[in-house]
Amino acid sequence: MENKKTNSKNTNPQKQNLIVDFFNEFKKDKTGMIGLSILIIAILMSLFEPLILTYKEAPKRWRDINYWQDNPVSAPPVWVNFFQKEKASITSHIDAISFETNYIDGRLNYKILFEYDYNFDKSPVDLIFHLNIRGNTGLTWKITRPDGETIILYDGLYNSTGNLRISAFNDSKNRILRFYRESVPVIFSRQAESLITNPIEILFNTKKDDMANDFLALKGNYEFEITGEFSETNGEIENPYMVLVGSMSGLMGTDNMKRDIFSGLISGLKWALFIGIATSFIAVIIGVMYGIISAYFGGFVDGFMQFIYQIFIGIPVLPVMIVMSAIFKPSIWTMIAMMILFSWTGSVMTVRSMAMQLKEETYIEAARTIGAGHLRIIFNHLTPLLLPFSFASMALAVPSAIVYESSLSLLGFGDATIVTWGQILHDAMKGSAVLSGLWWWIIPPGILIAILGMSFAFLGFALDKILHPKLRNR
Repeated sequence: MENKKTNSKNTNPQKQNLIVDFFNEFKKDKTGMIGLSILIIAILMSLFEPLILTYKEAPKRWRDINYWQDNPVSAPPVWVNFFQKEKASITSHIDAISFETNYIDGRLNYKILFEYDYNFDKSPVDLIFHLNIRGNTGLTWKITRPDGETIILYDGLYNSTGNLRISAFNDSKNRILRFYRESVPVIFSRQAESLITNPIEILFNTKKDDMANDFLALKGNYEFEITGEFSETNGEIENPYMVLVGSMSGLMGTDNMKRDIFSGLISGLKWALFIGIATSFIAVIIGVMYGIISAYFGGFVDGFMQFIYQIFIGIPVLPVMIVMSAIFKPSIWTMIAMMILFSWTGSVMTVRSMAMQLKEETYIEAARTIGAGHLRIIFNHLTPLLLPFSFASMALAVPSAIVYESSLSLLGFGDATIVTWGQILHDAMKGSAVLSGLWWWIIPPGILIAILGMSFAFLGFALDKILHPKLRNR
């Protein structure tokens, strides 16, 4: 009993020493450490996705047009401003500085104040006011510019329950054009045609005769006041805010559907990791077991299994996956299943050759002598020895899985219900991003696919060197 306890106690230190030795060897490979660092960062970003996302509901509402309605169309990233002499306006969320409510004759009255310090050289795209409301209310929205001019942007009745959204570009255009015509001589007022004149450029323009044609930003503090009264006693109001829609938006800009590309890239990261790791892990495990069984039994079994292997290895994967995706409804799960179906062949021959050598070892013969069955020998003696050598194959198989999914999505055969980098590239292709010069819609997802694939490739090469010592001197 004492010997058994001593042996069991010595087992853990031996395992710990193996892990420490492995990691010390791994640390010597710089590319492996780079790959591991990138992978850790990617995993952390996936875990903390809700905290990182600019738009929290982006994964669920990626194709919901209403969710993105306050964003500008095809706007470049905000950091592009650093490289421009004239600074473009940036999309900003403006909270109320004052929100007063009181009751007169049992009816709710309210007054909401906003302030915004405008310091850009180019005009915004729109100015939008939001308010959650229930009941019938009269509402007035006015702006006081830095030069003291006051413009009533909206004055009317609202009868509904839900989100009240007033766009200065759409709902206040005639009022802003009236302000222009009243502010300039008659000969210039004719320049403001309602069909072609941008009212937002007049709203944030310095007061002058040619306001309709020449924009000179009126910088300074803009004040916004919203006042109203409910016609009923049970009216409710909450969550007032404004959005200044700039010509630049977000860390990665927006696409032609006003979607925030940064949120799409972060949402697609978890799917890239899941598709790559799940596909490669299952496919390599299948390949390892296939190679071991083929080598162990030999003879007819080996010949038949190698015949099946030759059939699968000769099938062109991507064309077959395209045909299968066209026949069946595109789904992320069917894509993973198809990739596993055609990717398990990668590690078969390497494992088979190693298993053929191991099955001739004396301890395998001894196991047979004492009556060990085939399954016991395969799972207890061969698999534990050969499985570690498949780790490198797993890492090297991940980039292929990511590229396959991206290729299918790019061609329009991906799962449109989720956000993946391939889907973003597909939308960019359909939206003529290249012809329109929307580089921020194309380059970031392409770079992320390359970086994530490269990180797993680095890991695979490092593991290959450690687990196959003969490669160290190559």
